[in-house]
Amino acid sequence: MGGEDGCDVEEWDFGTWHQPTMGVELSTDDGACFSAVWGSSFDHYGLEVFPEPITTYLRMIGEPGGSAVVDVTDHPRWSSLVDRKLTCVDIAWAQAPRSCLRTPDAIRLRSREKAVWIAVGRPAEWPPTDVYHLGTDDVMVVFTAEFAATVGIPSVG
Repeated sequence: MGGEDGCDVEEWDFGTWHQPTMGVELSTDDGACFSAVWGSSFDHYGLEVFPEPITTYLRMIGEPGGSAVVDVTDHPRWSSLVDRKLTCVDIAWAQAPRSCLRTPDAIRLRSREKAVWIAVGRPAEWPPTDVYHLGTDDVMVVFTAEFAATVGIPSVG
């Protein structure tokens, strides 16, 4: 969050992609909660997924200067995954070795109707142009295969 008082939700919805920056929390209909955040467990920034709430990994959620809470349950880009069974979850590994360890750049969540990619990445410039970097300390969510290719997310499966 930004602004003079640190409480303004910064721009995050860019149509074919969202920028939650720090991470996303996903919940299942049985109450399980998963967090997808950037981290450096792989010796370089990679996407890390944990079976715990995002509050386990982020501080100052909803506080001035902290991370905003944005419920996207009813957002048109997310609605085709809400209340749908995931049929596939894939990991997109970094193409070029940035370290001696393989690093996950993104995961793809897929239902019969839709796929979404959660990736560590950001635009190379602000405001965003057509160049993106993966392996950064930011999280972005991508909603189309075409845009995933533009960002450089390796195709999986």
